[in-house]
Amino acid sequence: MEYVRSSKVRPPLPEGPFLVVGLARSGIAAARALKAHGQAVFGVDSGEPADLSALRDSGVGFETSVTGVERLDGVSTVVKSPGVPASAEVIVEARRRGIRVLGELEIGWRLLDAPFVAITGTNGKTTTTELTAHLIRSAGRPAAAAGNVGHPVCEVAMAAAGGTDAGTVVCECSSFQLEDSEAFSPEVAALLNVRPDHLDRHGDMESYRDAKLKIFANQDEGDVAVLNRDEPGQAGLETVAAQIGFSTSDGTDATIALDGDRILVDGEPLLDAHEMRILGRHNVANAMAGAACALALGVSSEDVAAGLKTFPPVPHRYEPVAEIEGVLFINDSKATNVDATLAAIESSDRPLHLILGGSAKGEPFDDLVPAVATGCRGVYLIGETADEIGSTLEPAGLEIVRYCEDLEAAVSEAAGAATPGEAVLLSPACASFDQFENYEDRGESFRRFVEALDG
Repeated sequence: MEYVRSSKVRPPLPEGPFLVVGLARSGIAAARALKAHGQAVFGVDSGEPADLSALRDSGVGFETSVTGVERLDGVSTVVKSPGVPASAEVIVEARRRGIRVLGELEIGWRLLDAPFVAITGTNGKTTTTELTAHLIRSAGRPAAAAGNVGHPVCEVAMAAAGGTDAGTVVCECSSFQLEDSEAFSPEVAALLNVRPDHLDRHGDMESYRDAKLKIFANQDEGDVAVLNRDEPGQAGLETVAAQIGFSTSDGTDATIALDGDRILVDGEPLLDAHEMRILGRHNVANAMAGAACALALGVSSEDVAAGLKTFPPVPHRYEPVAEIEGVLFINDSKATNVDATLAAIESSDRPLHLILGGSAKGEPFDDLVPAVATGCRGVYLIGETADEIGSTLEPAGLEIVRYCEDLEAAVSEAAGAATPGEAVLLSPACASFDQFENYEDRGESFRRFVEALDG
């Protein structure tokens, strides 16, 4: 199986002057890249971002603590950062005036002539993105992991302009990035899954799914679409691209399938899942998706198998932190929605002491009840959603339910209750913003608290 094609001719940058709205990392990268290409660009942010020195050093003008509406006069294109909602006053007014609105992903893609692998889904995006880049590099070819993994595409474009060979760009694409794309057309596009998430931003599942499906919108017959055959929402998906399906279910006709513990490609063994360093059935699916992307680029089965064996767990994504007196501690802080937590519970082969809770995202927790009832011995609840989750989980009938003041207390309580052969799992099913800066901060805090137990 080999689907190799060269990168496509990119459309030109849209007409300037540009106004960049939102000055977090991707907004700063977009503004700097546009400035480096001789464009007139100005940046605005409604808040007070911590570090704007890179903008100053690049000679980009900006204002903070403003709506940005007053800066729209004379602007031809607005570049909207992913964290800025479509309902923001400046975005609404720009569209009312007929000003073009694009995202940083679109700008960065237009500035690069490298082949693109684009990966989206509710869960598993980062692991699959980093894994795919690892597989390409393991085969001796350059690759850059970019996008929602924390490395803006515009940063890759600036490095390429400076002489760095980007090779293949493997880009994690969030729904926030895709909804602001226009001509974006990756050579390989993968959709892992679509489950309820970010409904506070998108409004409903249909709008959220539509944003995800934009990843395929501009592909053509020379491209490849990687699809999860176990996802009902992908059945009947229309695309002119060649399709590679993957499945962890028995009896499917997927190109990449699972036979017991063995991953098969076109019916031929690739490797046994237990040979990989990443844990959990959900990560087997991520590995299949990454393998499909690499194979679509012409990486050999032998190189893919070798790369899968050496890929390390990604921080905060079902990451084993320590085993203390027979109790395994797992950091799954990136599980910020119910479906991610369900995948984590179902992937464990140990009885679990599960730490849940955080800030609300408008998602109900009812679907957790059966999995918690069968997979968990205790739950430890933190954050602003603790009472709601505790009430919802009452039908699970657990013997151990603890309401904890904070994550440190939850780790201590769970460690005290767990016995050898069990696991303490941080998989919150919630965002982190009630008590932490982000999920990374929450995950690093979990790691410190666990290390203190062993101190």
